[in-house]
Amino acid sequence: MKAYVFPGQGAQFVGMGKDLYDNNEEARALFERANEILGFRITDLMFAGTDEDLRQTKVTQPAIFLHSVILAKSLGADFKPDMVAGHSLGEFSALVAAGALSFDDGLRLVAARANAMQKACELTDSTMAAVLALPDEKVEEICSGIDGVVVCANYNCPGQLVISGETPAIDAACEALKAAGAKRALKLKVGGAFHSPCMEPARAELASAIEATEIHEPVCPVFQNVDALPHTDPAEIKANLVAQLTAPVRWTQTVRNMIADGATEFVELGPGKVLQGLVAKIDSNAAVSGMQ
Repeated sequence: MKAYVFPGQGAQFVGMGKDLYDNNEEARALFERANEILGFRITDLMFAGTDEDLRQTKVTQPAIFLHSVILAKSLGADFKPDMVAGHSLGEFSALVAAGALSFDDGLRLVAARANAMQKACELTDSTMAAVLALPDEKVEEICSGIDGVVVCANYNCPGQLVISGETPAIDAACEALKAAGAKRALKLKVGGAFHSPCMEPARAELASAIEATEIHEPVCPVFQNVDALPHTDPAEIKANLVAQLTAPVRWTQTVRNMIADGATEFVELGPGKVLQGLVAKIDSNAAVSGMQ
């Protein structure tokens, strides 16, 4: 069975999507539609902007979403997913690709999400850090003993977690994790503490936008970040999308559950190869490939 997976923030690169724009008429029309909806030419920033331009959350999130979704649409009848999943932002790409959200609604939600997250980042001095070579349970235990907000945000693969929270708490946690034997506990260059309680203002803001958006039953199960389980019920999908901003991304569990449900082949659609690497680390028997 074939599973399609969609990357999240951090996978962007200058030039992303340009081949699609230049060589596919339908793709070009969708990119121009996106420029219209967003009110600025995101294609100029994607194809010929600077790394700095692309790092802005309000640009990064719609850019990655567009690249992923338009890739899926460019496959036409060849896009036959048995199941889909996306990492954080990628969950919106997965939902559009699987027909649960329209292209326009998906893009509007991603833009609203990016803006809400940007505002939440500006309210609190917060960040994220990558932690390598400690068991999940040990990282959770250490974080729970730190003063301030610090939680596990991304369960990426065994031995690779990302923690998220207030900057002083992250600093303290990094020291404690290194003392406990972490190979690395390194702060990331991100705008703030995604997938943590620090995103509560963004969650509240996005909730009303998600509630007002029509979500259909997808063509296949969508494995969602919040519980790593397959969903097809629109009401459940909505609730999980709202919860996602302050809850961890359970990617390790998601991939394992997809394999348990029959996935043998994983195809990453979108910029970069991050998810291909993570899937291979979670299960070395899974076939992985990608399209950019």
